[in-house]
Amino acid sequence: MNASRFGFVAIVGRPNVGKSTLLNHMLGFKLSITSRKPQTTRHRVLGIWTQDHIQIAFVDTPGMHTDQPKAMNRIMNQTAEQAISGVDAVLMLTDSIRWNELDERVYQKIQRASCPKYWVINKIDQLDNKNMLLPHIQNVVGDHPFDEVFPISALKSLNLTPLLEALSCAIPEGIFLYDEDQVTDRSERFMAAEIVREQIMRQLGDEVPYETTVEIESFDRQGELVGIRALISVEREGQKAILVGEAGSRLKQIGIEARRRLEELLDAHVALKLWVKVRASWSNDERALKSLGYFESD
Repeated sequence: MNASRFGFVAIVGRPNVGKSTLLNHMLGFKLSITSRKPQTTRHRVLGIWTQDHIQIAFVDTPGMHTDQPKAMNRIMNQTAEQAISGVDAVLMLTDSIRWNELDERVYQKIQRASCPKYWVINKIDQLDNKNMLLPHIQNVVGDHPFDEVFPISALKSLNLTPLLEALSCAIPEGIFLYDEDQVTDRSERFMAAEIVREQIMRQLGDEVPYETTVEIESFDRQGELVGIRALISVEREGQKAILVGEAGSRLKQIGIEARRRLEELLDAHVALKLWVKVRASWSNDERALKSLGYFESD
C-alpha cells in the first residue's frame, strides 16, 4: 500500500493568465470565480484535490501586478507573495508565448521559495503557430531555470494529467490535512459573496467592478431553502446608478445569474436579496478593508 502524501502548492502569476481557471479544471469543480477582466481574484482561495493516497491543497492567489496606490492593491500583492512561503511547490503561470515585465517580477518573487518551481504555459490552444512554443521555452529557461515546464490549456483541460502527476511526486509523505470529500477551506458565506461579485465582474464595464465589494449580511439555511442577503458597496453615486440600472434591471439580472450559480453550489433553493450602497473610498481605507475581510493571517 502506498504511503499517503500531502502538500501545499501555490498558483501564482500576473493578472489574467488563467490561475483560477486552472484550479477549477484540476478540481473538476468551479471553486474560484472567473471573468475576462484581470484581478478578478482578490483573496487567497484554497482548493483541495484528493485522489487515492494523494491530497494537494492548491492556493489560488490574486494576480501579482505593478505597484498601485490603493490599499486594496497592496493587500492583493501581499496575499500573493505570502502564499509562496511554506509551500511544497510553486506553479508559475504565463500566457501563451508572452513573457513580459510583470512575468519577470513574478519570477523574481518565487526565487525566494526553496521548493520545486514549475513553469506552466497556459492557453497553448490559442497559438496560431505551435512551432513558436519550443523556441520560446528555450529562450526563457536559459535565464530562468525551472524544475519542469508544462505547456497546457487550462480551459480545455489539456495536459493537466502530467502536471498533477509531477506534483503528486513532489509533495512529501504525510497524512491528509482535510477530509477526502472537502474541496475548499472557505465558507459558504464567502463563496456566496464571490459568486455575486463574479456576476458584477462579468456584466459591468471596466471601471465599476474594481470599486465594488460584496458583504453577506445574512445566510440562513432552513432545510432545502437558503436565504441570503447581500450588500454591494460602491464608491460613488454614479457607480450605484450603473450597477442598479434602469428601474433596477441590471441588479435584477445580476441576482438571477448569481442565484442560479448559488443553487448549483449549495444544492438548495436560494432566496437572494441584493441592495447597493455608496461607501466612499472603501478600497483605499485599511479599516474598511479589514472589516470586509481583505486582511488575512499569514
